[in-house]
Amino acid sequence: MNLHDHQLSLTRRQLFGRSALGLGTAAMAQMLPHELLAAGEKADLNGGIHHRATAKRVIYLFMSGGPSHHDTWDYKPKMHEMFGQDLPEHIRDGQRVTGMTAGQKTLPVCPSKYKFTKHENNQKGVWVSELLSNTAKVAKELCVVNSTFTEAINHDPAITYIQTGSQVPGRPSLGAWLSYGLGSMNEDLPGYIVMHARSSFPEQSLFNRLWGPGFLPAEHQGVLLRSQGDPVLYLSNPKGISREDRRAQLDTLAALNRSQHQKFLDPETLARIKQHEMAFRMQTSVPELMDLSKENDKTFELYGEEARQGGTFAACCLNARRLAERGVRNIQIFHRGWDAHGGLPREHESQCRDIDRACYALITDLKQRGMLDETLVVWGGEFGRTAYCQGKLTRENYGRDHHPRCFTTWMAGGGIKPGITYGKSDDYGYNIANPDGTPMLPKPEKDKWTPGTMHIHDRNATILHLLGIDHRRLTYRYQGRDFRLTDIHGQILKDILT
Repeated sequence: MNLHDHQLSLTRRQLFGRSALGLGTAAMAQMLPHELLAAGEKADLNGGIHHRATAKRVIYLFMSGGPSHHDTWDYKPKMHEMFGQDLPEHIRDGQRVTGMTAGQKTLPVCPSKYKFTKHENNQKGVWVSELLSNTAKVAKELCVVNSTFTEAINHDPAITYIQTGSQVPGRPSLGAWLSYGLGSMNEDLPGYIVMHARSSFPEQSLFNRLWGPGFLPAEHQGVLLRSQGDPVLYLSNPKGISREDRRAQLDTLAALNRSQHQKFLDPETLARIKQHEMAFRMQTSVPELMDLSKENDKTFELYGEEARQGGTFAACCLNARRLAERGVRNIQIFHRGWDAHGGLPREHESQCRDIDRACYALITDLKQRGMLDETLVVWGGEFGRTAYCQGKLTRENYGRDHHPRCFTTWMAGGGIKPGITYGKSDDYGYNIANPDGTPMLPKPEKDKWTPGTMHIHDRNATILHLLGIDHRRLTYRYQGRDFRLTDIHGQILKDILT
């Protein structure tokens, strides 16, 4: 083991063990941070480690599959004039298409069938589709970004990219980085919790590496809460084992693990001890968390009766608020089924019914409780959908292929300017547009930031910034180099910050 690895493996537990015993050690314990944070820096009382944070936590609503920005947020009336005509070549500009539409003889322009309404706030406004009529009620709280872009055009690399900052699996997820950097505000719950909401169209699989720790210590992995059976697998004691028996077993196991660590200095051994202790504490905290019986009727009037049904998006959003109240820093809800290659209206109408009221309720609930200002809410998928139709086109039915070059996401609370639209797309919602509305050609590059655009590295850099972290300084040395969430990229989007 080289010197650097040895230094990394020197944990607080070892430090106490090798220090002098007595009152001096006890005093030192009070002065040290609860967690060994990135670069040895201590989070201030508001959550930051590099600067003062405006957000204490993030709730990330991930729409897996790629929602159509054309049918939800990005209003393009001129597309109706081009209905069924081939997408102009100068708009496509040689952009890559998937194998699902590469063989089509034409790429017919496909306007949305849904009506849009502009919701103004201080002479600025946000366009919202009738599919999201409830979310529209809190439009004044949202920052809608119509200029998000990525390089990945297929689901798995695109989801991996937006979650971990790399299209290649194996890197830590955003939530794992936040856990590593900031630690937890509640000793009885993990710093990163994940939920999967039910959907009528759950086509894509979700892999646990999307909320995994990668090469970070294992205790920073997201913990998946299940809606049926035990909320966390293997959390309950086996039949015949009392809580006192489990405590004694863990004490013995911890002693063996500490002895093993003193011999081999493997940090994962200490991570295993922490995980066992967290699981023991969660045996009490998680059942209380998942018990919604103490929520009043007004709460269910807000979220809807679906919130009483475990596993619905509404129930997940209600639990997200409860987790936020209990000090969980990073909460992520995955909602699958947005990959509408055909029959988009039928599928998106179902998907929007799942999430619309719950998104409105979550924002409203957080604001009513005085929590929205310190809670960052993020919404979006891994890419958008094409302006042209995949397959047969009619005004009432159509499909759309994957489109990474320009799509819509939104953010709210936690230091984000409310009631604004950031960036714009061209008349076809196909390219990010210049301020005068002309397509931004050639495409913006992640290596050189262009005002009015948001690459996914920019979004992750901004999320970290709001939580008090400089994305360039949150690093972890692995295999001889320093890694970070945003790799060598990322700009903080100061124009959308309060």
